[in-house]
Amino acid sequence: MAVAAKRAARDETLEKEAQSSPAPSESISTRTVFIRSTAQEIVTNIERGVWTASQVLEAFIAQSLVAHAATNCITEVLFDYGRKRAKQLDAEFEKTNLLTGPLHGVPISVKEQDDIQGYDTTIGFSSCANKPAQFTADFVQSMLDAGAVPFVKTNVPQTMYAYECNNPMWGRTSNPYNSAYSSGGSSGGEACMLSLDASVIGLGSDIAGSLRIPASYCGIYSLKPGVGRTSDYGAKESFPGFEGVKSVCGPMARCMDDLELACRVSFGYPGAYRDFPPVPFRDVTLPEKLRFGYYTSDGIIKGSPACIRAVQITISALEKAGHECVELDQHLTPEIMDIFLSLTAADGYKTLLKGVGSDPLDSSLSVLTFGPKVPQVIRGVVAGAINTFVGDKVMSGIVRGSGTRTVEEYHAACLRRNEIKKRFYREIWEKYGLDSIITYVHASPQTLHDGSKMLSMMSASTLTYNLVDSPCGVVPVTYVKAETDALTEEWKTGPGHGSSMCESELYSKGKKPLYDPVAMDGMPMGVQIIGKLWEDEKVLAIMRVVDAALGKERGFAPGSWEQRLKNRGRTE
Repeated sequence: MAVAAKRAARDETLEKEAQSSPAPSESISTRTVFIRSTAQEIVTNIERGVWTASQVLEAFIAQSLVAHAATNCITEVLFDYGRKRAKQLDAEFEKTNLLTGPLHGVPISVKEQDDIQGYDTTIGFSSCANKPAQFTADFVQSMLDAGAVPFVKTNVPQTMYAYECNNPMWGRTSNPYNSAYSSGGSSGGEACMLSLDASVIGLGSDIAGSLRIPASYCGIYSLKPGVGRTSDYGAKESFPGFEGVKSVCGPMARCMDDLELACRVSFGYPGAYRDFPPVPFRDVTLPEKLRFGYYTSDGIIKGSPACIRAVQITISALEKAGHECVELDQHLTPEIMDIFLSLTAADGYKTLLKGVGSDPLDSSLSVLTFGPKVPQVIRGVVAGAINTFVGDKVMSGIVRGSGTRTVEEYHAACLRRNEIKKRFYREIWEKYGLDSIITYVHASPQTLHDGSKMLSMMSASTLTYNLVDSPCGVVPVTYVKAETDALTEEWKTGPGHGSSMCESELYSKGKKPLYDPVAMDGMPMGVQIIGKLWEDEKVLAIMRVVDAALGKERGFAPGSWEQRLKNRGRTE
């Protein structure tokens, strides 16, 4: 009942808005001027009296209708809230001629998990419907204090613990480039809004890749800060009380200028309870020549030809710009994956699944959460059989490690987590003397709807940097090309292969494997730009270096959605 009522109310509001909008021929030409603008351009035009916050907001509201119709990305409709705020900003500016802050009048979208006073935060659970938040999340408040205008909340997967984007409350969110594919998750709705030029800045979060995966799938920019740089108070958790791996709030954007501006506003924001380090944004100066490490296999699933090409394009561009790049032996991810599972599955996912209640369980969670239900003895036998008869040590370890833990075993896993953080620093950062690491986001550039059911392990490439707490950004690089990204004999027989079972699931199982460069042709893919703990600002600066080296002609910028549709697949 709650599901039907909530969804009907949303749909009715959006339909009324669509009917009251100007004729398409009128609105599109006017709207384009606004939606092509960066945050700074919007603020500058408002300050000069050329635009008003209300005018800008109306353009993005109209574009959000386009985005939602294409992808089903909107959950809570905050148009009235946004309009009231925009009018207040306009009235205050007319009175004082002073901007509220560096985001004065900038429309932003907000991931469903962030509280906004007076609105529901369902995170896709029917049990959370009709329970308006009493306060506003710190991450949102930091933007409000800077003058931003929130006007929608966006979709997430059930429990926010999947890299697809589907739940019984709001339904499935699709990729803007191809509706057969996922937007990514868990910040999938945000990625769609930005990709379709329906928002300027998006607010998301990340515990295992939730900012980075949708950013890569949808061709936008994101930053997963290190823990402690942004406040997560008021961001509803699906793992409440879980401290084994911390989720972190972070921004998404259509360009580096907007991404950095969001970080300047949110880093060190004191928050309601002042329980985060008051460390504001710090400008950094990079050396003229940087040293990058890179790899194309994480030891669990070898990167697809498409994703390897994205890394190679990036490395070639950096070398051409005069930087030094060295290939790494990044051998720690399988062990990191084992530790991650030991921590997250410790209670058998009881906490994670508590909010599901009577809602049907999404397919993306069915296999992942089944492991702890299997008795330890049986799980051990299965793991042994996989090792002995299949020869897949990686999958054998994953099966063996996916059970529940005693308190003592959980403490031991925490100790292993702390130790591998130090090992990662010694064996990767210090050994190779790096400024940054570059790798693919996922082994596959995209995921079909329901494709993650048997491939949750593909997130090993992103969750690695949650567990070791490295700040990590995504820069869009290029598009899948059917003619160059097919599996070759060289790729099949070459080094870097990990779990044979995982790779079979992705690359060869069934008549139509999940990795299909023909079906994915023209869809975007990015790379991860990884830095050391507490070097978030350096990561942003390096992302700018990477972005500049790759060049503007690849077409990832504000207002470029329609052009990207024409140009996709034409870059090298």
